[in-house]
Formats: sequence, structure tokens, C-alpha cells
Amino acid sequence: MKNKKPFAGLAYIEVIMAGVLWGCMGLFVRNLNTLGLATMGIVSIRCIITCLLVFLYLVVFKRNLLKIKIKDIWCFLGTGLCSILFFNFCYFKTMTLTSLSVAAILLYTSPVFIMVMSFFLFKEKFNRYKVLALIMTFAGCVFVSGLMNTLISGGGFILTPQALLLGLGSGFGYALYSIFSRCAIERGYHSLTITFYTFLLASVGSLFFADLPQIGDIMFGSAKGCLLCVGISVFGTLIPYVTYTAGLNGMDNGRASVVVSIEPAVATVVSLVVYKENPGLWGLIGIIFVLAAVVLVNLSPRKENSQI
Repeated sequence: MKNKKPFAGLAYIEVIMAGVLWGCMGLFVRNLNTLGLATMGIVSIRCIITCLLVFLYLVVFKRNLLKIKIKDIWCFLGTGLCSILFFNFCYFKTMTLTSLSVAAILLYTSPVFIMVMSFFLFKEKFNRYKVLALIMTFAGCVFVSGLMNTLISGGGFILTPQALLLGLGSGFGYALYSIFSRCAIERGYHSLTITFYTFLLASVGSLFFADLPQIGDIMFGSAKGCLLCVGISVFGTLIPYVTYTAGLNGMDNGRASVVVSIEPAVATVVSLVVYKENPGLWGLIGIIFVLAAVVLVNLSPRKENSQI
């Protein structure tokens, strides 16, 4: 039996909550990097701790949600390996090859991949409102990233083919989570079931890339390290992935991809307030664009049938 869909308002709140929490994740990442933890170590910690927390909860309170059909395992291989592990690898690698601004822009090409794939796979209508919201979101991400400042100042930057492909790979991998989790939802799986098996498989995959001794030293070497590891797993991973996956019950992938793009705007606010990194005029314009896109996608007529 398929999950009962929540009312639309709740779905939007769930997806927005996910975007806000992901936007705040830089607080944990920067502090863990300061302690000496490598990026793939952070990915591994997020996956392993999240997996363990969800497993403990399910064993105690909802053991029936641990049941899946072998024939549906491909859905979780998709969310775990093809999406979570793949996009994190591409995203963090892109950060080492180009600026963080360019890496973020390439990551947020994901709504394009989601809308296109959803059109063919789920027959979701590709209407004028989605297109306009998508354009506004991407423009907002460009402004928020600070790329306009670079272009206008004439400094320029060099984007190698490797960085471009890896950056687009991060956007594609990010988009695959919505696609594969939607497949799991349509087969009747609960958001917690999807989250658990996603991070179980991602955890196994991450072990081939992470430095386990380094992870152990950081996590158990101090109270701060332990709290940061747990924090990034709960607030930067567990809660947002559960709420985002649950939100897909009440809205289509295209709209969810635009709504959750509030993430870069939130990240900019966190950067300004906590680290005193002024986004400048273009950054503020970008925040307005992203928030305006969220409003637009909420106000668009539900029976809009115009095709592009």
C-alpha cells in the first residue's frame, strides 16, 4: 500500500526545512575541517552515524519499516551509491579544482536534471511556472555564489574540463536522489526506510575512500569533535533527508527541487552572520531571486497544463 500523501502545505514546510538545515551545514563542515578531518571523512561520518541512528530508532519503535523487497534494492542502490556517495565525491573534488562559488553553481544545475528526468520518467508537466522558477533559481544561485563580482571585476577564472565534468556530475548525482527516492515512495516505502537503506549503502561505499584511523582520532579524540560529528549527522543529514523525502509525498520532483534551492540563500546568511562574509549587492539580489522562485512555485496554479 502506498503512503498517504500529506496536505500540500506540510510538504512545502518539510522541503523548506531540509533546505534550511542543509544551508547551515557549513558550520559543521568548517569546524570539522579545522580539526583536521578530510572531506571524504566528513562524508563517511555523516553516512555511518545517520545510518546507525535511524537503525536504532527503527529497531526500537518501527521494526516493520526495516523490511524491503529484494526486487526493490535497486532504488536504494540508486539513492545510496549513485546519488549520496557519487554527488559528494564529485562536489568535494570540484572544490579542490575550482572556486567554491563555481562548485556551488555546478551543483545547483540539479533542478535542470530533475525536471528533465521527471518529465520523461514520471510524466510531470513542464509548465511555464516551473521554467520561470527554474530560471530565477539558477540566476539566484549565480548571484549568491559571487560569480558576478568576478566577471564584472575582470578577474576571470579558468574552469578545466575535469572540473566542469565533476561539477556537472555533482549536480546530476544530487538530482538522482529525488528520482530514486520517488521510485521507492511509489513502491510504498516510508521515508525512514528510504533514509536508512540509502545511508547504509552509502556508508559501505564510503569505507573504500575514507581514512578510518583519522575519523576515529577526530571523533573520539575530544568532546568537540564528537559533538560536531553527531551534529552534522543529525542536523545536517538525518533530519533534512527525512523531511525532504517525506515532502516528496506531497509535491512533484520539479517543485521540490526549486523549493529546496533556498539552501544557498540560507548558506549566504549564515556566512554573513557567523563569519562576517558580506555577500555584497549581487549576493543580496541572489537571495531575493531564490526566495522569489520559492514563492512563485507555491503560487503557481495546480491545474496549469500549458506545455513548453
